[in-house]
Amino acid sequence: MAPDPHAPLLQVRGLTARYGHVRALEATDLTVDRGELVAILGPNGAGKSTLLRAILGLVANTGEVRSEGVVLPRADPVAVASAGIVLVPEGRGIFGPMTVAENLRLGAYRVRDRREVERRLARTFELFPRLSERLGQTAGSMSGGEQQMVAIGRALMADPKVLLLDEPSLGLAPRVTAEILETLRRLNQSGLSVVLVEQKAPLALELAVRVHLLSLGRTVAVISPDQVKSHDELARYYFA
Repeated sequence: MAPDPHAPLLQVRGLTARYGHVRALEATDLTVDRGELVAILGPNGAGKSTLLRAILGLVANTGEVRSEGVVLPRADPVAVASAGIVLVPEGRGIFGPMTVAENLRLGAYRVRDRREVERRLARTFELFPRLSERLGQTAGSMSGGEQQMVAIGRALMADPKVLLLDEPSLGLAPRVTAEILETLRRLNQSGLSVVLVEQKAPLALELAVRVHLLSLGRTVAVISPDQVKSHDELARYYFA
């Protein structure tokens, strides 16, 4: 089946996930159109990270994941990434002993055209100029914020259609968090579709066009950001 340019870039239908015998995600639907930034919010243990991992096929799952109308294999992360759905995992997942340059180039390991690789590197350095100054530095020796830049930059080197981000602000100082999220805003405004899992709800609400609220592995509400006026109001959705 050929991709349908009019279909959503990402469409999840009835996706469930489990770890062994433990069901961690109940049947979940999610749609991301071109240029949208959709936030996934919920308390710890709600299933937010599991949802992203299930989309990539990194955890046992049932249901359906489509990209531009094409059904993707449920247990084939390479096929999902090749369709343009790329994950920046919680904890960044960079290769600490390798240099910044080596980490970034891994994101484009399937690209054989050197000029295209250099074009993607240049685009990454426009977003994160600091990385161009640290190419020979081992990634593990960098600050947490710089490591997050490496992780996002590596994902961008894959030229994603949909970027999935799992807790990009985790462990970062407020100033660095603001810098990272402002970069996400710029990427989204340039047309990149984003799914953002984030504990800092106010920051996610500033960026998102739509918010999926999860609690205990279930979607409890799908709302627009302007429907949430306070933390207390958000908590009422979780525990309704």
